[in-house]
Amino acid sequence: MLRRKIQKYAIRFFLVFGLIYLINPHLGIAQNLPDEQRFSDHKFLPAYGFKKLFNTNLFQGNRRKSTYFEGWYFKMVSKNGSSIFSVIPGISLAKDGKTQHAFIQVINGVNATTTYYSFPIEQFSFSTQKFAVRIGANYFSSDSISLAIPDSVYPIFGVVKMKNTVKYTHGGVWNPGIMGWYRFVPFMECYHGVVSLSHQLEGALTIQNQVHEFSNGKGYIEKDWGSSMPSSWIWMQSNNFSDTSSSFMLSVANIPWLGKSFTGFLGFFHHQQKNYNFATYRSSRLKLEFLDSTRLAIHIKDRKHRIQLEVKSNTKGLLNAPVQGAMDRRIPESIDAEIKLRVWDKKGNLIAKDSTQIAGLEMVGDYFSLPARIK
Repeated sequence: MLRRKIQKYAIRFFLVFGLIYLINPHLGIAQNLPDEQRFSDHKFLPAYGFKKLFNTNLFQGNRRKSTYFEGWYFKMVSKNGSSIFSVIPGISLAKDGKTQHAFIQVINGVNATTTYYSFPIEQFSFSTQKFAVRIGANYFSSDSISLAIPDSVYPIFGVVKMKNTVKYTHGGVWNPGIMGWYRFVPFMECYHGVVSLSHQLEGALTIQNQVHEFSNGKGYIEKDWGSSMPSSWIWMQSNNFSDTSSSFMLSVANIPWLGKSFTGFLGFFHHQQKNYNFATYRSSRLKLEFLDSTRLAIHIKDRKHRIQLEVKSNTKGLLNAPVQGAMDRRIPESIDAEIKLRVWDKKGNLIAKDSTQIAGLEMVGDYFSLPARIK
C-alpha cells in the first residue's frame, strides 16, 4: 500500500516537472551561469533545479538552509592494497538553521583511524556545470581530488586524479541514477547516487608525513543527501576483485516515508562491461541470513539473474553521520571487509565467481530487525 502511494506521487511529479524537461532537455545547459557558486550566498540559479533533478551527481542542496546534509564518498585503494582510504567531503545544516559547516572526513582502512575536519560554511562552493565542489583549499570532482589540510595532528596534502571512469548506466530521463524513479519521490529522508562504479587512480597523498602512492590503484565514488541517514541499514561495496572489471554495491535500509516505513534495497554488479542492476523498484527479491555478529549471507534474485554473497566484517572505524542535518551520530565502517560473490543467469549458468578482502561494509542501527526476506 505504501509503495503504491509512492508510485502515485512519483507519477504526478513526473507529469509536472518531466514534461518541461522533455520540451527542452537542454534548458539548464543553455543558461549563461557562473561556474562556481558560494553556498552561503544562496543565490537563485535559473534552471539549475531542473538540471540537478536529472543529474544526481550535481550538488543538490543549493537552496537548503537547515535540516540538510550532502556528502560524497571517495574510496581509494593503492595498486598493492597497502593504502586504503576513504575521503568524504560534504555540508551539514542543522535543524536550527544556524549551526552550519562544511566537512571532510577521512578513514584509514588499514588501521581504522578516522579524522573529521570542520570548515566554515562560507568556505564551501559548488559548480553549476558539473560535479565539482571546493571546501577551503580542497577540491573534489569526478576527475580529481586535491587536499591541502595543514592540520597540526593529521595533515594531508596531495592530488589524486581519476581516469578510465565507469559511469552508472541509467535508463533515460525517468531513471537518472541508482534510485530509479524513487529519485523523484519527495519527502524521502535520504537519497543515494553513484558517481563512478570504478576508475583508475593517478597520484599520491602525503598523510602525517607518510606518502601513500595511488597510481594504478582503483577508486569508487558515491553520494548521499537529505535530512538524515536511515535508522538502520547494511551497505557494502568493492571494486577490488580478482577480475579487475568487476564492481559491486548493495544497500539495504529501513526507509521512512510520510509517517510509515518500509525496507528497500538497491545495488549493482558491474562485470566485463555489463551492468546487473537490482532493486526493490525493479521487483528484485532479497534474503538476509545473519550467521553471527560479523558474518552474513545474502541472496538476490530477479527474473534474469541470481546473486549469492557471503560477507564478513573486520576492522572498524567510527564516522560521523547526519541526524536532521547535524553530524551528531557515530557509525562503524569497515573498509577491509570480505566479500565472496557468485552470480548465475536464469538458466543456472555461472557468470562470475570472485572474492575480495578490500570491501567497504557498514552495518548500522538495529540491522538485525531488517526483514529476512524483501520483495
